[in-house]
Amino acid sequence: MGDGRVREWTQTGELDGPAGYLEVRGRRYRYPDGNEDVWDILVGGATVAIVAVTEDEQVVLARQYRPGPGRVLLELPGGNADGDEPVEVAAARELLEETGYEAATLEVVMQTFLSSYASHRRHAVLARGCRKVAEPRLDDAEFIETVLMPVGAFIQHVLSGQMTDIDVAFAGLAAAGYLKPAM
Repeated sequence: MGDGRVREWTQTGELDGPAGYLEVRGRRYRYPDGNEDVWDILVGGATVAIVAVTEDEQVVLARQYRPGPGRVLLELPGGNADGDEPVEVAAARELLEETGYEAATLEVVMQTFLSSYASHRRHAVLARGCRKVAEPRLDDAEFIETVLMPVGAFIQHVLSGQMTDIDVAFAGLAAAGYLKPAM
C-alpha cells in the first residue's frame, strides 16, 4: 500500500537526554508541607490535531511511523503552531502540508494539556468539507501516506486504541455529530 516511503524506522542508538526535538526542563517545586522536589516538564506551545471529514464522510488520515509507540499508525494530521500562529491557521497549514487537503470550514472543538507533565496546549480541530487540492508538501523528516477511511470505520479505528490522539478524535467525532451521548 502506498509509495513505500511509510514504513518502520530503524533505531540506531539511544541517548540519555533529549536530542532537541522536545524540550524537557527540570522544575523545582515546594510542596504545601515545605518539602521540595524536581519534576521533569515537557515544554512546548500549541499543537493541533485535525479530524478532517470530506463531503462524502471520509476521514482524512496520515499513515506514518510514530517513534514513541515504535510502529506505523493511522493518525490524525497535525503538528505544532508556529510561534503565535492562530490555531485555525496552523490546522489549515498542517492539513494541507501533510495530506494535500483543504477544508471548507475549521472549528476548534477542544483544547487540553498534553499531559500533567507537559505545558503543551493541544487543540482538536474539526475540518469539514475537505477536498484534495494539492500534493502533500512533507518536511525532510516526514514520511506520510494520506489514507481516507469511512467515518464508521474510523470510529472503530479510534476504539481500537491504535492511534495517539484518541481524545482529540473523540472530540471531533462528537462535535461533528457522529457520537451521541448515552441517556
